Amino acid sequence: MKDLGGPRLYSCFRCRNNVSRHDDIVSKDFQSGNNRAFLFSHAMNIVEGPKEDRNLITGLHTVADVFCSDCGELLGWKYLRAYEESQKYKEGKIILEKFKIIKDSW
Repeated sequence: MKDLGGPRLYSCFRCRNNVSRHDDIVSKDFQSGNNRAFLFSHAMNIVEGPKEDRNLITGLHTVADVFCSDCGELLGWKYLRAYEESQKYKEGKIILEKFKIIKDSW
């Protein structure tokens, strides 16, 4: 029987490295290209790539791709800066693509 008292975690689909907690989900209503994505307030065991400006669906943002720290899989990106006032809430938060993460410890 699983321990229901511990945190519900998401892991890298490739190597099962823990990358975030279910409790850190800000929104499940995001898109990454044609794929569903989750917005997290925090992530762990990730490495940030170089920052770059990207024109996304919601406007121009400075972002850095995020990779699994164990296997190097690209998992999503981190919002470093939002240029539009209505998008400022995303700054410092992380997008993880749903198909790149799996539920672990549930």
